[in-house]
Amino acid sequence: MLSGLEKQPFDPNLLVGFDKADDAGVYRLRDDLALVQTLDFFTPIVDDPFDYGRIAALNSINDVWAMGGTPVTAMAITCFPKKGVDFSILSLIMRGGLSILTENKVALVGGHSVDNEQIMFGYSVTGVIDPNNVATNAGAQPGDVIILTKPIGTGVISTGIKHAKAGAEVVAESIATMLTPGKYAAEAIGKFSVRAATDVTGFALLGHAWELACASGVTIEIDSGRVPLIKGALELAAAGLLTSGDKTNREYVGAEVEIASKADPNLVKLFYDPQTAGGLLLSTSEEKAKDLLAELCRYYPRAEIIGRVIERGEKAIVVK
Repeated sequence: MLSGLEKQPFDPNLLVGFDKADDAGVYRLRDDLALVQTLDFFTPIVDDPFDYGRIAALNSINDVWAMGGTPVTAMAITCFPKKGVDFSILSLIMRGGLSILTENKVALVGGHSVDNEQIMFGYSVTGVIDPNNVATNAGAQPGDVIILTKPIGTGVISTGIKHAKAGAEVVAESIATMLTPGKYAAEAIGKFSVRAATDVTGFALLGHAWELACASGVTIEIDSGRVPLIKGALELAAAGLLTSGDKTNREYVGAEVEIASKADPNLVKLFYDPQTAGGLLLSTSEEKAKDLLAELCRYYPRAEIIGRVIERGEKAIVVK
């Protein structure tokens, strides 16, 4: 779809645009200051409207953190029906989102609402960053290791919630995972000079790993046995409680992924599972990996080294 757009005039201050499918855009204002801009909104994935608002806020802010930036302002985006749903629900959603913005010192400066049968909510977020220290998805180098900061499985669990198939403990762990902010990872990106970073959201683990590999011109090998999973997610995947994103994400990466025949097919389903407010994929040198992982585990106890970067081969992603 984007290939049909006219090519933009070259702008030397546009440091990160849409051409690399990165998490956010970065525009330089001066030598030591750049804007980070992103936008995200989605339909409800949990039953509690307050939690939905909180998750939507963190999901949007995470894109700024994924670039190593600091979020500053946010504008709300709301789709809500004029009839049929009590407006107190929208109030709870907005309050939940504002609680997360306030907690992370992000100022709500306005927003826009549309009458729509399907509820949707999210934010457009603006942050700041040193233009000399932007973490993009194009910096992975052969010899690096790949770290994932959070376990995966929020997509199948949200489907399980809709079908009343997800237990209370499973739901609680999923919500807690989504509500763990990416700001600590952003701080680690700067502290350890992480070479490349991206967050794992709608395109799933394999989709975002594929974008990282393609932007960096490398192949990423993933050790399937080391990928952390949210409790209960594997069982829900085995029961077929998948989102529509499972099919579209498989189409997205296409033949660019090689999966070992011995890999558990239900586990592979989770690798295509769309995530909300997911963790970050970080590519860092092997010599820094141990200390970086120790730092991350202070805030993300399930953080794990899940793979490595090698020279570009026939496939962009290899799952072992």
